[in-house]
Amino acid sequence: MTTEFLTAFALVLVLEGIAYALFPDMMRRMLALALMTPVGQLRVAGLVAAICGVGLVWLLRG
Repeated sequence: MTTEFLTAFALVLVLEGIAYALFPDMMRRMLALALMTPVGQLRVAGLVAAICGVGLVWLLRG
């Protein structure tokens, strides 16, 4: 279980790193947009993303 979690965390770091390396200007704009977004909207978006992620892992790992 710990190995799977660390592998998933490493994959997140890889994807984030690729996004910042290939599209640094776009990532800055996205961060600026996130700073202007109301906290409640960010919270809902984060919750929806987390639920979708759990559902996808559940479907893939069955």
